[in-house]
Amino acid sequence: MSVSGVAAFDKTLQITNIWLDEIMEHQGPDRQRAWHILSAVLHTIRDRLTADLAAHLSAQLPLLVRGAYYDQYEPSKQPTRSRTADEFLSQVEDELAFTRPVDVKEAAQTVFHVLSHHLDPGEVRKVREALPEDVRALWPDPSIRH
Repeated sequence: MSVSGVAAFDKTLQITNIWLDEIMEHQGPDRQRAWHILSAVLHTIRDRLTADLAAHLSAQLPLLVRGAYYDQYEPSKQPTRSRTADEFLSQVEDELAFTRPVDVKEAAQTVFHVLSHHLDPGEVRKVREALPEDVRALWPDPSIRH
């Protein structure tokens, strides 16, 4: 039975909750915090991509997550010029300033894992390769099995 009466809404809510559950496995049982972590890391990735690649990534996201992804997006200012992992993590930290403290490196790696688990491997590879080398080091290549 449909909760909302619109199948697309029910599906995006179900998939989004699966993603949040996976984040909570690593970040603790706070769904609101998991949502903030997901949004902050996605914004930080998005801001380092060209507008075309950002759009390709968004097409892979659940509809609900896609809305958060595009929140406050300014494509004319992208991609940012930051090149280091410290700058990447600093942006994530800034976006999480109003939540309970979080280990931003671990938070970013948790979202990277969720994206690698749920998105097309080719798209993950393109996004990962578009990021500065210093940032890619935080996002293990999902094609390499340990």
